[in-house]
Amino acid sequence: MDQSSSPVLEALAEYHRRGYVNFCPPGHKQGLGVDEEVRRVLGADVFRSDLLATGVLDDRTSGGRVLERAQELMADAVGADHAFFSTCGSSLSVKSAMMAVAAPGESMLIGRDAHKSVIAGLTLTGIRPVWVRPRWDGELHLAHPPSPEAFEQAFDEHPAAVGALVTSPSPYGTCSDLEAIAEICHRRGKPLVVDEAWGAHLPFHDELPTWAMDAGADVCVVSIHKMGAGFEQGSVFHLQGDLIDPVRLEQSADLLSTTSPNVLLFAAMDGWRRQMALRGEELLAAALQLADSTRREIDGLPGLEVLDDRLVAKEASHDLDRLQIMIDTLAAGISGYQASDWLRAERSINVGLSDHRRIVAQFTFADDPLSADQLVTALADLTRTALPTPKSVVLPDPGELELEQVTTPREAFFADQETVPARDAVGRIAAEQVTPYPPGIPAIVPGERITAGVVDYLRSGIEATMVVPDAADPAVRTIRVVRSDRGTDLP
Repeated sequence: MDQSSSPVLEALAEYHRRGYVNFCPPGHKQGLGVDEEVRRVLGADVFRSDLLATGVLDDRTSGGRVLERAQELMADAVGADHAFFSTCGSSLSVKSAMMAVAAPGESMLIGRDAHKSVIAGLTLTGIRPVWVRPRWDGELHLAHPPSPEAFEQAFDEHPAAVGALVTSPSPYGTCSDLEAIAEICHRRGKPLVVDEAWGAHLPFHDELPTWAMDAGADVCVVSIHKMGAGFEQGSVFHLQGDLIDPVRLEQSADLLSTTSPNVLLFAAMDGWRRQMALRGEELLAAALQLADSTRREIDGLPGLEVLDDRLVAKEASHDLDRLQIMIDTLAAGISGYQASDWLRAERSINVGLSDHRRIVAQFTFADDPLSADQLVTALADLTRTALPTPKSVVLPDPGELELEQVTTPREAFFADQETVPARDAVGRIAAEQVTPYPPGIPAIVPGERITAGVVDYLRSGIEATMVVPDAADPAVRTIRVVRSDRGTDLP
């Protein structure tokens, strides 16, 4: 296909050329009615291109096939059979993929390092999770993606599972052996769904980790806004093969999606696809080179260690996206939370992820030597700054963080509930998810039995400035649990 074409952008240009007058939503009428302060801060062009997708950008019958052609070009650019755009983020896309694979009550193998959106999908659908545990690195205090052998064993123990879901890359940039996991699934005639939200750029350069479609996945979900050049909430899910019905996938997305998609998001995704198809290899090569030189400079700073080869050693991750620079601050006597806060407050630099001993600096093709130098200089200044001794985060034995799934997330979420002090929640069944964010991987999932170890981890983490935004009590002084004395088969 002609990858220099951009159907959504071309339709927008034609809309502006025709000078339409609209007696339909949106009510701001392309910015004419917007408050002056709103227009000054956001810019007039944002509103000028905020249109109805059907009936304005395209005609009421979608006769121009604007969005359809843009999706076909996206699929062609990355070698998928189908591509579907979503303006509700990969959180919607991954739920749609789950619904296309499993029916309520059916079981699905899911890596326990899944994003909270997967847990939301389980709660909405009633799918029964069979958790596949990540590999715990006791030295780095980091969870590596689950191994193919773990998926093989899980299928052997749960042969009725209808498919598998893997998260790769992780928010840390670590990657699963997708090719091996896909082979395990397909040998059994089961589909593999990959939550590849952090991997939209992977198809466009050979030095990046293997893209899920090339590894044999049946569906992969990517967030264009994370490592690409789209607006927040822009997502694409790709499909190949015949193990998942494309009609069911599209209808699943339609059940969850908005009926008022934002054309701005479509346009940005369409334009980014064209940019990558025409210049992606060149742009990503430059980004990889810049990230590599920056990594070496940071690794030379006192007290800081850039983690790369150690992450892909034996029994660790299969691969690593080297545009994600993971920086261990432990030897500097600084927590990742402190480093993140200091960089923002003192140097106006934001990093995407921080934990008790690390930060992750995300590079893309939009970075340049100036921004890289700002980061290195700021980190050098950080190592010379006297900060208070960080509060310790209790890291119990990994077994205490691998909670027993007593009932499904859906059953627990809709069960009769009560709120109890966190200490009294030990041994009880959680009725809510509790998620340190970022990276957004729940420490507690509805239906899991709460342990003392996970309570200690969360409470000490919050004391160390961990953020837990989705808990009913973000300070986790209390936790919502299933009321266990109400006529159910729950313990």
